[in-house]
Amino acid sequence: MKHRKLVIIPTYNEIENISEMIHTVMELDGEFELLIIDDGSPDGTADAVITLQDDFPTRLHLIQREGKLGLGTAYIHGFKWALTRGYDYIFEMDADFSHDPNDLIKLYQACAEEGFDMSIGSRYITGVNVVNWPMGRVLMSYFASVYVNFITGLPIKDSTAGFKCYHRSVLEGIQLDEIRFIGYAFQIEMKFTAWKLGFQIKEVPIIFTDRTKGTSKMSKGIFKEAVFGVIWMKVKSIFSPYKINQTESIELGSPAK
Repeated sequence: MKHRKLVIIPTYNEIENISEMIHTVMELDGEFELLIIDDGSPDGTADAVITLQDDFPTRLHLIQREGKLGLGTAYIHGFKWALTRGYDYIFEMDADFSHDPNDLIKLYQACAEEGFDMSIGSRYITGVNVVNWPMGRVLMSYFASVYVNFITGLPIKDSTAGFKCYHRSVLEGIQLDEIRFIGYAFQIEMKFTAWKLGFQIKEVPIIFTDRTKGTSKMSKGIFKEAVFGVIWMKVKSIFSPYKINQTESIELGSPAK
C-alpha cells in the first residue's frame, strides 16, 4: 500500500534556506509532499515557494498567513489541512537544515514498518548529538528535557524536539483545538498528550546541526512559556484526564494554494 506523506514546515524569513530545502525533500525516495506555512515573511520566502510550485505542482503546497502567529498555530493549521486531505503520515520539520531531510525516511520507517504511532528525531537518545551549538545552549536544551521528564513523567529523552512523524490516527485522536501553547512548549504538549492517550512513540537517533543561514527564532518568551507550561500540563493531567477525540469533523481556516 502506498502511503501519502506530508512534511509541514512553518517559515518566517527563510529565503536563504527554503529553495534548497524544497529541492532536497522533493528528491527523496518515497514521494514526500511539502506544505510550507509562511507567516508573512517580508524577505520573500513565500514568493520563492510560489515560483517552485510550477516545478512541483502536485507535491508543493503553500499557506500564507498574515503576520507571525506562532509555531504551534501553524502546525495545528497544517495538521487539519493534512487530515482533511487524507494524508497517512504527517511530519514536522524546520526549514533551516538543523534537521537533515534524509532522516525523514528513518522517521517514516519507524512508523510505517515498525508499527509505532509517532516517531521523534531525537538528539539525546544515544548521547548528545548536537553540532555547532555553544555549550550553554546544549546544556539548556538537554536539561530542559530532564526537567520535563521529572515534572511530567514523560519517558522521552528529547521532549523539546521538533522533528517528528505522526500517523494520522494520533492527530485525529488529539483534540487539536485544545492544544494551548504556540512556542516550543507546543512540542512538549503534543508529545505529552500523545503519550497520555496511549499512543506508541519511538525516538529515532539523529544528528542536529545548528543553522548556518538565517536567524534563530528562539526568545526568552518562548523559553518562559516552556518552563511554566510543563507545570500547567502536569496539573491539568491530574484534574482533567486526557481522552481520545471523538469529533469526526475537522474545521479549517483559509484554504491553501
